Amino acid sequence: MRKTLIKTGVLCSALLLSVNAAAEKKFEGLADTPPMGWNSWNTFDCDVDENMIREMADAMVESGMRDAGYEYINIDDCWHGERDENGEIQVSEEHFPSGMKALADYVHSKGLKLGIYSDAGNTTCAGRPGSRGHEYQDARTYAEWGIDYLKYDWCDTENINPIGAYTTMRDALHEAGRPIYYSICEWGDNQPWEWAQDIGHSWRATGDIYPCWDCSYNWGSWSSLGVLKILDIRKDLRLRQYAGPGHWNDYDMMEVGNGMTEAEDRSHFSLWAMLNSPLITGNDLRSMSDTTREILTNKEIIALNQDPKGVEAMRYIDAGDLNVFLKPLANDELALLFLNRGDDVLKYSHDWQFNIIKDDQTGLEINFNNERFTWKDLWKGGKGNTDKPLNLEIPPHDVVVLRLKPAN
Repeated sequence: MRKTLIKTGVLCSALLLSVNAAAEKKFEGLADTPPMGWNSWNTFDCDVDENMIREMADAMVESGMRDAGYEYINIDDCWHGERDENGEIQVSEEHFPSGMKALADYVHSKGLKLGIYSDAGNTTCAGRPGSRGHEYQDARTYAEWGIDYLKYDWCDTENINPIGAYTTMRDALHEAGRPIYYSICEWGDNQPWEWAQDIGHSWRATGDIYPCWDCSYNWGSWSSLGVLKILDIRKDLRLRQYAGPGHWNDYDMMEVGNGMTEAEDRSHFSLWAMLNSPLITGNDLRSMSDTTREILTNKEIIALNQDPKGVEAMRYIDAGDLNVFLKPLANDELALLFLNRGDDVLKYSHDWQFNIIKDDQTGLEINFNNERFTWKDLWKGGKGNTDKPLNLEIPPHDVVVLRLKPAN
């Protein structure tokens, strides 16, 4: 009889765990295309307060970025106060005297969404209170505040299992009941692309970005990476197979407008769009130049990132300073990005008939001897077709991006 009871108890426990596992999941429909927005960290580090966040929301609307598709205003590290006697997280009264709920209401009134930051460890990367052991409390608090996006970092996590830690917060967010975009940020250290599809909406695939073209900045035990460094890590990892609607590779927040050249900014933005990375900008929206605004609001480049097919670009040609990226789009269309990695003007003639396209991931095959396409240059507006070779002169660190449509 005792054995029967034990077996019955084990069976019931297993069934209960199965039911709970099925019930707790990430919110669907929040990431059918990569998210677009702004984050405070790249420009402001820990210098965040409610007035600046309100001004940033205003600027997102006034600059035309909201109309171009940007919707998230994300506060990174350092918004925190201490936990109260019940363990409930508080905002910094000095920097957010009106409270986070009032700030969320303001952001929502602008037709935008508010994001927040926490960490799977005891403390955040800047030493503020992390969420370890308080996941369900914090998720309820975020829901009560009206938060729409959570970036969840990975500092102070020694001996913590990443799958367990990120799953716990996913379950806590789900139980809290408010749909919140869940951004996993453990820098690709634990190959999240292999396990995070059912946990988060996106996962960081590399270390932190740095506003330079091809450099790394050493912080001692780790380094921040320039645009090409991140691009090349991605090549080695072959990550595109893991991304798609609802689950994206995140190559970190953009540095457009933060000190690189116009060509480098244009290339950076175009590459992140082609790679289906979240388009989260990190500049000061209040003071950006017209050139920066025009880059960030190029709707035809944004459309590549937001294409419903959701296929991350492949490196189609890798020939020294020349890289060509290919992105299959909906309706049998294509995008091609020609990148000049080098320091001199690159002259290149692309023979469509010679360069057959084959993408094993999607099954796409195109022989331009048999199929004809028209193309449009998404930065300069020029038009042409695949009947004759494409002759390009690409300035240093710059790109040419074409959208191809079947001529028939």
